Amino acid sequence: MAVETAQLTTALGAAFSEGTLQSVSTALDEVTVVVAVERYLDVMRTLRDRPDLRFEMLIDLCGVDYSSYGGGAWDGPRFGVVCHLLSLSNNWRLRVRTFAPDDDFPVVPSLVDVWPSVNWFEREAFDLYGVMFPGHPDLRRLLTDYGFVGHPFRKDFPISGYVEMRYDPEQGRVIYQPVTIEPREVTPRVIREENYAEKE
Repeated sequence: MAVETAQLTTALGAAFSEGTLQSVSTALDEVTVVVAVERYLDVMRTLRDRPDLRFEMLIDLCGVDYSSYGGGAWDGPRFGVVCHLLSLSNNWRLRVRTFAPDDDFPVVPSLVDVWPSVNWFEREAFDLYGVMFPGHPDLRRLLTDYGFVGHPFRKDFPISGYVEMRYDPEQGRVIYQPVTIEPREVTPRVIREENYAEKE
């Protein structure tokens, strides 16, 4: 596997001029490249179309909230998108990361025109993390309800959510209302005791 990783790293160096990729790293025999969002589409098309790379398949895309990554040591944009590519021709796998420059309104270009298989993955990242994908033909919620408020995989999203739904017999339909349950304490009671650390 180490030989294949070295071959992929060499091929990436030959395909992209210096500065096109922000970083190329290898860990556990997996290569990861970081790409600036402005070059994201061009790099992805090159990875797909260049004969010596030929990443024919995008097998996964997911959103990531780095707000408390590494125990709060993260210093960079909050929201990122991570793609996993597969080259059947070369038997290579590649991880590609890019970051949305605006934490308040994360935007990353859609890859639907490059790999149509990314359609629902981008919808999922939009639904769960709030990442917008300009160029996506049908960007709408995929896993949560249409009336859902917020994006549940963001690390600042409350465990109980913002709204709850119930059936209202007077109106004869399901309605949404603010959450009425008390926030749950998720720390075990024994750890919450005042003198927990002093006990033997």
